[in-house]
Amino acid sequence: MNAPATPVRNAPVDHRELGRDMRIFDTSPLVGPGLPLWLPAGAAVRHELEQYAREVALRTGCEPVYSPVLGKRSLFERSGHWAKFADDMFPPMSLGPDGAPDADPLVLRPANCPHHAQIYAAEPRSYRDLPVRYSELAPMFRAERSGVLSGLSRVRQIDLDDTHVFCRPDQVEAEVRTALAAVLEVLGTLGIEVSYLRLSGRDDTDRWLGDPGRWAAAQAALAAVLDDLAGPRAWRAEPGEAAFYGPKIDVQVLDARGHEETLATVQLDFNQPERFDLTYVAASGDRERVVMIHRGTVGAMERMVAFLLERHAGRLPFWLAPVQLCLLPVSDGAPGDAADALARDLRGRGLRVRVERHGSLGNRIRLARQRRDALLGVLGPREADAGLLAVTDPASGERFSVPLADLPGRLAAAARDRVARPLS
Repeated sequence: MNAPATPVRNAPVDHRELGRDMRIFDTSPLVGPGLPLWLPAGAAVRHELEQYAREVALRTGCEPVYSPVLGKRSLFERSGHWAKFADDMFPPMSLGPDGAPDADPLVLRPANCPHHAQIYAAEPRSYRDLPVRYSELAPMFRAERSGVLSGLSRVRQIDLDDTHVFCRPDQVEAEVRTALAAVLEVLGTLGIEVSYLRLSGRDDTDRWLGDPGRWAAAQAALAAVLDDLAGPRAWRAEPGEAAFYGPKIDVQVLDARGHEETLATVQLDFNQPERFDLTYVAASGDRERVVMIHRGTVGAMERMVAFLLERHAGRLPFWLAPVQLCLLPVSDGAPGDAADALARDLRGRGLRVRVERHGSLGNRIRLARQRRDALLGVLGPREADAGLLAVTDPASGERFSVPLADLPGRLAAAARDRVARPLS
């Protein structure tokens, strides 16, 4: 576990400004506030994050599922979301005859867990079938007031890397270990330093749902995982800070302004299994209640992209950058032909390449730096004759002279391995 991160001293750049410079997202008054439009550059970043989230989910035993963004109001009444979040949900949609009110109207979901609970309930389960892990990159909706909307960090549609685990009580520790290890791996790959981990548990009051003994066992399991993965000095216990339905582990980080925030959570839930009667047949033949675990790795795509833009000042890790290499031929002829051939080879390997021809070389370099292209490659007559590319990494200021024949393989490997700086 890393030591607590130090605040960033340089004044951070707002992700909305970076989004404009890099053409990550835009908004339209016809579409509406809080509903960002992902432009091609932003879609490239989001696609990489989604692909990584899917890979981690599959590697940790998750099964992909799909579920609708709508549900009956009664679904969310049963789950408890209607009582708690009705003011933050969009109004129900009546589909009764002739526009008459529907007794059980449809609503846009504020969370994905009730749908996943219904997928679990679709067939009987034995103790031998558990754990069951469902993963979905799923949208959910919050009726945020216009005054609090902000770029990608506060939106009305949230696209979430969301996983729900249904397991036996004796499987909780192993499942939490898997979930937390996946979170820490992903944050490390994204270049995000963890400040500390927090175990939020119950106190001695009676405001918690579920048997106190079950809570104690669950909190002990979470503490054992934290001791193992983080070390006793790198996490904090905060009694009384749990959600009413179960203890949780929060992963705390510092944003670009040095402010602490929770970027990932592994949450135990005794409430949804109770409300939806989610059970399994134990070895004794009795029906037992499952434990539900809410987990993810990347989290909300909108929030993560906003966080990464500000944390890296737009200089995203190479594998995430919208433009991984901007080729700048000095002239037509041999340099231009070599740039086109290299671009075709790189694109064939799945890399994102831009060939910038128009305008002075200085102006083209300035525009590429403003877009935060990951690498700049200048190709003049001498480089073309020698079969070389003069490459600059704007993030570090380093310069490299790389053989054209070697570059595609090196960059493809860096993208595949999710390397931050491919030529360092």
